[in-house]
Amino acid sequence: MAAKSRSGRPAVLGDVAELAGVSAMTVSRVLNSPELVAADTRVRVQAAMRQLDYHPNAAARRLVTGRSGLLGVVSIDTTLYGPATMLYAIERAARQSEFTVSIASIGILTRSSIEEAVDRLREQSVDGIVIVAPHESATEGLSHLPEGLPVVAVDAGDDVPVPVVMVDQRAGAVRATRHLLSLGHQTVWHVAGPADWNDASARIEGWRQVLEADGRPVPEMLRGDWSSRSGYQLGRRLAEDPAVTAIFVANDQMALGVLRALREAGRSVPGEVSVVGFDDVPESAYYWPPLTTVRQDLAEVGRRAFELLLDRMAGGADGRHLIEPELVVRDSTGAAPRG
Repeated sequence: MAAKSRSGRPAVLGDVAELAGVSAMTVSRVLNSPELVAADTRVRVQAAMRQLDYHPNAAARRLVTGRSGLLGVVSIDTTLYGPATMLYAIERAARQSEFTVSIASIGILTRSSIEEAVDRLREQSVDGIVIVAPHESATEGLSHLPEGLPVVAVDAGDDVPVPVVMVDQRAGAVRATRHLLSLGHQTVWHVAGPADWNDASARIEGWRQVLEADGRPVPEMLRGDWSSRSGYQLGRRLAEDPAVTAIFVANDQMALGVLRALREAGRSVPGEVSVVGFDDVPESAYYWPPLTTVRQDLAEVGRRAFELLLDRMAGGADGRHLIEPELVVRDSTGAAPRG
């Protein structure tokens, strides 16, 4: 049960300040300009709010700050692990700072669909917008946003005029490819993602960069659609070629299909073929064999996107903000077979 103020009445701002051991002004800043408050103080104040079941008056806050306390998020309508997890991470970060999130889901990221989604959110008087833009087709839409609207993009391409937060996909692919070469494999085959995805393009670049820099043969790239089914179909083709001993797959779902295709063809993993995925979905540690993969810290991406949007709302923030991925080595990779 939530605590009450000493008088038994509903808690007010001063009660929160007393319980948290801060001034009323600090509580007000946490509510209205959380980016100006130290993280430990912000956490303490938010804990006091929860304990007292304190709910600020949204109308009063808007009169004081000129802000609605509402943030918009534009995202593609998908259940794919990366975008879906990113959306949850952004919403969670905003909620922890007492913001409400309104989500506009769209099927395809084009200039017109982004403009329509942004217009819908502006009608709700959002303070700022995060656009999850993993498709190359989103670039034009991000280049024609209303002036004065605070916007941050996630997973956007290189040529956009707004701040961008993203995992360094190229660096992740470099780590995966170098790991396989370090095990003695002469080259690495690649099962790539769809052509219109920024992540897929960056992972191709990283894979090819390592092979060319090392003077290794660059095999023909195979293009999947992120699904386990496409990984399985392409994996059957790779399994027929005895020269294939190392495969870097652009996401864990396709890697699951590749593993099944290799198993059905009698190609042992990692005895004959090593496989690396990308994402580190929760299930990847339980594939057979457990999958070596590149972990994306999507919770950190969501937190950074939210914090960058607050900075943007205050008139700052710019550039690209890259978050380093981590190679997680499990049992699906091993030394190249002899002979």
